[in-house]
Amino acid sequence: MPGAPSDPTYPAFPVLAILGAVMVLVPLPWHFEAWNAGTCLFMIWTSIACFNLAINAMVWNNNVINSAPVWCDISSRIIVAVGVAIPAASLCIQRRLYNIATIKSVSVSLAEKRRSVWIDLAIGVGIPLLQILFQYIVSGHRFDIYERVGCSPYTYNTPLAYPFSFLWPLVIALISACYCVLTFAAFLRRRAQFNAYLASNTSMTANRYFRLMGIASVEIVCTVPVSAYGLYLNLSSAPMNPWISWSDTHFDYSKVDQFPAALWRMDRNAVISFELSRWLAPFCAFVFFGFFGFAQEARSNYRKALLWVCNLYAFRRLFPTRLPKGAVSIEKAVGWHSKQDEDVLPVYSVCTPRPLPRSFFMSSTKSEDGLSMSDTPSDEKFPETPSTA
Repeated sequence: MPGAPSDPTYPAFPVLAILGAVMVLVPLPWHFEAWNAGTCLFMIWTSIACFNLAINAMVWNNNVINSAPVWCDISSRIIVAVGVAIPAASLCIQRRLYNIATIKSVSVSLAEKRRSVWIDLAIGVGIPLLQILFQYIVSGHRFDIYERVGCSPYTYNTPLAYPFSFLWPLVIALISACYCVLTFAAFLRRRAQFNAYLASNTSMTANRYFRLMGIASVEIVCTVPVSAYGLYLNLSSAPMNPWISWSDTHFDYSKVDQFPAALWRMDRNAVISFELSRWLAPFCAFVFFGFFGFAQEARSNYRKALLWVCNLYAFRRLFPTRLPKGAVSIEKAVGWHSKQDEDVLPVYSVCTPRPLPRSFFMSSTKSEDGLSMSDTPSDEKFPETPSTA
């Protein structure tokens, strides 16, 4: 928009958001193998949030045109789901850490692992889906478009909106905080059982346990103040409207409000709210990668991936290895040939073996008994080499 001040966060924000979306998925394979459902959900939801925010920031960098209404329908629902999905995934992590700290048996059966995964999926996927349904009840119209931010859901500020939408992230974060305190207390009381479990479990080490506790605690520290501040803004800045009926709340639901940057940036509370909410997802991505992207299992997997890439035929052709002068490559030493050579028959030839000299069978060396062998040739006849003429 002409006259609007330049955005200092562009293109830094979309670049960092896309980078965070990719980096947070790097540890996914080995956490998936270890049945860490909560950690996997945290990575997936964080990556989805970063990609969604990056696309919005790029498409609506300098305009508020409703050019992709279907995408905005999807994007606004993703924003609603992610608002509780990341705290819910953190709750799954804290719950698993608490179960490990208070475990009564060293061994865990396969049925117990499956039940734990299903419970984590119910929390980490079921709660966000319920949030989408509940937010639709108090959604005043389709969505809003903010320049340089993109699509955003709209929630009608009515008393019913607080139990259905606004309170969920804060409540989930507070439950996670309670689990965190209980986990730490149980760890101090039962260190012997805790060490015995870690010694018998290959998928959970002490370093990984404390890294999981660290990332979950960081998420709590970030979510509680941001959610509390958003709740304060909704209560103090916007007028509270009474809930009359479904038809009154959803009147003219297809409406789309559009806000240029010069307009919404005049409101200091709006600027703080938007910047805090959208920078939180890339921050979580980079913090998670900082905890798990440089761990021992991560470095081992990086090494395997690098060796796999270097052993690709196309990579070797693109970057051939320079051998020292006079050295012979392994391929030449073992007679390696390319796949194209398999269709060409080798030239067949019979090489006539050369007969050994008669002096080879005569020796003047001493035997172990001190006796010398005869100087006369052996009476044993050797077959003559057949002639090829």
